Amino acid sequence: MSDTLQNQKEQILKLLKEKSVMKQDVFRNTLAAFDLVKQSVAEISNELGKETQVIDKRINVAYTETNNYATQLKVAGDMLEFFMHTNVFEFDKSHTMFKTGYVKQNAYNSYCGIINVYNFLADSFKYNRLNDLGYLVCRIFINREMKFFIEAKGSIGIKYSSFSTEPLNKEQLHEIINELIIYAITFDLFTPPAEQVREVSVNEIQEKVSSINLRTGKRLGYGSSASYEEDSNMYI
Repeated sequence: MSDTLQNQKEQILKLLKEKSVMKQDVFRNTLAAFDLVKQSVAEISNELGKETQVIDKRINVAYTETNNYATQLKVAGDMLEFFMHTNVFEFDKSHTMFKTGYVKQNAYNSYCGIINVYNFLADSFKYNRLNDLGYLVCRIFINREMKFFIEAKGSIGIKYSSFSTEPLNKEQLHEIINELIIYAITFDLFTPPAEQVREVSVNEIQEKVSSINLRTGKRLGYGSSASYEEDSNMYI
């Protein structure tokens, strides 16, 4: 074997040993974190469900585990969809995390798995309105050491805006999920301006009535696009 081929082989084995193993660790931790998310969602759902029935039996709080990588939490008229991405991601080098000592100490600390949380209208699922929109309200990032940070609206997004010093735990998840519930409930559905719904064809109204298929989202067609961007601006 030539020196070139030998060097290439050694480089490949080194990458597999270091980078590929690291990504497997990140995936394993993200899956473990998502199991904690599902447990937390179930516990919060059961607790709130009992107490809301005392308030008003029409208020429903329930959870549904869709599959290994998705679970739903219904709170009255809102649905929070928790979805774990199965891939591992790196950040652009301009990200502020690369200025921290934690990442400078080991660049592999910056690789993360992602758990996305979307807010939908519960009726979108109830009436199978497949064109309805959901809005990203939180992203939870987990690395190879089970350290995490989140992107979210409000104080919770500020509190956990950088990598935690300790591994993710259930108490932190309860706090995060509770804040997301509060945000979803207070993030209201606005009525559209009359000009946007003034005209409708016979065919359109028949389709809407027969399938309850009016495309709906909390900010879809409700005000300017700038107002939606302000509400949902939580991306990197």
